[in-house]
Amino acid sequence: MNKHSWIGVAFFTAIFVSSIVIQGHAALFLNGTALLIVTCGTLGAMLLSYPIADLRTALQVTRNLHRDPPPTSKEVINTMLDMAVQSRGKGLLALESMGEHSTIAFLKRALGLLIDGLPDEELSDLLHAEMLHFKQRRAYVERMFRQAALLAPAFGVAGSVVGLIDMLAGITNPDVILLTIPVALVSPLYGIVLANAVFFPIAESIHAKTQKELLIQKLITDGVIIMRSEPNPRRMAIKLESFLTPSARAHENLSLKEIRERLRQFRENGSLRLEPRLAPQITR
Repeated sequence: MNKHSWIGVAFFTAIFVSSIVIQGHAALFLNGTALLIVTCGTLGAMLLSYPIADLRTALQVTRNLHRDPPPTSKEVINTMLDMAVQSRGKGLLALESMGEHSTIAFLKRALGLLIDGLPDEELSDLLHAEMLHFKQRRAYVERMFRQAALLAPAFGVAGSVVGLIDMLAGITNPDVILLTIPVALVSPLYGIVLANAVFFPIAESIHAKTQKELLIQKLITDGVIIMRSEPNPRRMAIKLESFLTPSARAHENLSLKEIRERLRQFRENGSLRLEPRLAPQITR
């Protein structure tokens, strides 16, 4: 999440809390018993469903996703072009030092396999297998949070039943009724808010970021194979830009006037002159 996401979360959380406080009965929405029933019940059920090591891993994945967002496809393309220039001038072994400083573990592995001289088919199979296992691991983490989102409202209903039973036990005592009614009413609220404001958004965030990372990994897989077979960085850039949206492709953002000018050059000279503005950014 970027700073704009956190600003949006803080803004709408403030509106939600203000809608409770503005009525003047905010204290009625704070109930320790209801909170314990929902949180402890959900946590206990999760511990019965998954090993504690897996739950710890899920929390670490969530923290890393929100703290270190994945690079954009355009950034990866620029990096791949830079590597293509290096390999063209000094050979593929020149990529080894660049791989050591890469922050993308998948890219480092792809470069290592490329430098080892594996055939294209075997290189593609190994990288696609890693992508598959990566997707399965992320799907497992996502399922944990979706399961927690299903459990929280259920324990909110359980808290409501507990409050109603306590109220029936002290039906003749007004003080008991005043103590137990908030538990019965607030518990479902806690469960619904916890599921729809915490667990479901986290699960959807993991899903969205996983899809972006898989796209980048696919880009890297095709890029390292193209790097070996395509000696021209400009043609390599055109091939890699197929992963970008049309508006982000430098080689396709030509006006009709520019296209006509390039056709005129081709007819007159038999070759096209690439304008500096249209050349790919090889280095950053």
